Amino acid sequence: MESTAQTSSESLADQPSAIPEGEKEALEAIAAAFQSPKTDAPNLYDRISELEEEVLAWKDRAMRAVADAENIRRRAEKEQQDMSKYAITNFARDLISVAENLARASTSISSEARSANEQVDNLAMGVDMTLQELQSVFGKHHIRRIDPMGEPFDHNYHQAMTKFETTEHPAGTVIQVVQAAYVLHDRLLRPAMVVIAAEPKTPTTGATDHATSHVDRQI
Repeated sequence: MESTAQTSSESLADQPSAIPEGEKEALEAIAAAFQSPKTDAPNLYDRISELEEEVLAWKDRAMRAVADAENIRRRAEKEQQDMSKYAITNFARDLISVAENLARASTSISSEARSANEQVDNLAMGVDMTLQELQSVFGKHHIRRIDPMGEPFDHNYHQAMTKFETTEHPAGTVIQVVQAAYVLHDRLLRPAMVVIAAEPKTPTTGATDHATSHVDRQI
């Protein structure tokens, strides 16, 4: 019986080195326990429980390390994608002014001036063609112009210059666009400068009563 236990313990201890370090340590401890004649069963079971807990702890650490490595990889991929996606941000901002100036130049030449002078008409046609080509390039690189006229105010894309009291439009509606907004993909390049509608201020009841009594005293 003793020789059988010794043979089993030796075979457990002589397992290939491919066994994980924690489990290898547990097997060696079990083999040593079988080889020692003084070791009693309760102590052996306690030691096995301790080693199992250690194995579980190391397994948990390994799983956490793998999860952390995966998160780092995903963040690195996203940063690389964003870097490629928004690489032309500064260049796009510089071209916005060029596009707006071309649009103002095109609209400033009236149809009467174009028809009255051939040279003016040719010049205006060149401006229009240049503007169209630039807008086509903008579209190719996902640069969009946003004109929020008549839309509700959105602080993500609009910047309010002032409020205008009116009853013709709901409060918070954009009633004038001073400068259009531009976005690259979903990133804001330049906010729209707008005037928004506000509810007219009505005098309070106390102020109305005071004004009425003042008029009565004067009469």
